[in-house]
Amino acid sequence: MGHGQELSRKHLVRTVCLWEHSQPSQLLCTLLLCWCVLGRERPFRKAQSTSSPLEGVPRFLKRLLLTWVNCSSVRWATRVQDIFTAGKLLALALIIIMGIVQICKGEYFWLEPKNAFENFQEPDIGLIALAFLQGSFAYGGWNFLNYVTEELVDPYKNLPRAIFISIPLVTFVYVFANVAYVTAMSPQELLASNAVAVTFGEKLLGVMAWIMPISVALSTFGGVNGSLFTSSRLFFAGAREGHLPSVLAMIHVKRCTPIPALLFTCISTLLMLVTSDMYTLINYVGFINYLFYGVTVAGQIVLRWKKPDIPRPIKINLLFPIIYLLFWAFLLVFSLWSEPVVCGIGLAIMLTGVPVYFLGVYWQHKPKCFSDFIELLTLVSQKMCVVVYPEAESGSETEETHEDMEEQQQPIYQPTPHKDKDVGGQPQS
Repeated sequence: MGHGQELSRKHLVRTVCLWEHSQPSQLLCTLLLCWCVLGRERPFRKAQSTSSPLEGVPRFLKRLLLTWVNCSSVRWATRVQDIFTAGKLLALALIIIMGIVQICKGEYFWLEPKNAFENFQEPDIGLIALAFLQGSFAYGGWNFLNYVTEELVDPYKNLPRAIFISIPLVTFVYVFANVAYVTAMSPQELLASNAVAVTFGEKLLGVMAWIMPISVALSTFGGVNGSLFTSSRLFFAGAREGHLPSVLAMIHVKRCTPIPALLFTCISTLLMLVTSDMYTLINYVGFINYLFYGVTVAGQIVLRWKKPDIPRPIKINLLFPIIYLLFWAFLLVFSLWSEPVVCGIGLAIMLTGVPVYFLGVYWQHKPKCFSDFIELLTLVSQKMCVVVYPEAESGSETEETHEDMEEQQQPIYQPTPHKDKDVGGQPQS
């Protein structure tokens, strides 16, 4: 991991916790974030069904296959992601080209201003906010780079570069893909279709329509793979700070992959596959997501004000987070006003993490039998997964980082030092 690991140890902790010296209420916010990510994993994201060639393969087998790839090698996981992303972009490029051909043929009836707004309802602020909430869910990968800072080479340079390239590219591709859809389908057909790309292919590609179901399958595979790769790193960081069981902060002795965190992510999401009503769940998740996004951005402003002198390798103008907070307030307030029950259930889901926080983090003097059980569970997990804590780097910067972490960290399920040394053979990082 090299330079990326150094960045994470010095700055990712502060980003996740929002404040350098976390108080119980701030630790609670962090644990709730991990808890809600656990509850919103990406099976819900695939809000479309299609008769693809992979439809016969049980969904849990797809998840297990990708989990195995991520456990085996970080390089394999990123290469798989590159392949799926390339396949998805090629399919979207084909859709955009077909849309341009349609426009050149004069097939743009629903793009004309007099027809484009024909089926619109009367403006309603609450429904507009809810539409933003649901629509933004499809673009829900923009924040995932923060979770994988440790995996980046030269993150000071590559993190901003990835953001500046990916967001405009995704915006361009998705906007023009939707324009292409409208050249071949009416608004009613778009709403009625379970898989818009597949319906588009059936209308325009003729005998080559099979390309679209395969592309949709590749897209969903890529979404699941990206979710596994990024969300597992969030659990890894949370465990390292003592907000989740410490075994989740371990990596494989040879492959250096966070196998326990990956398995935890996989198992938790498999439990979610029993749910079929994904649209209501999208509303739950969207509300929770934006609640935490807003708190995180507000934390950035607070840190800039209270701690102006701490190192900031990546620094932005405060105008951008302020604009985002204004949009965030509009989105959440009017969504809550439009769908109070749905948003209330989303809040209730988030608050289920509070008892976990008090039992796992806040309650320091646990019975010895409980600690012994957790140590045994950690020992068994280490032996089964062949994992240890990451080896501590030498140097004054690392020592200073560890001092920072010790001030913040109150481990929940941390083994005693003598057991840790016997089991892992390496010091805790």
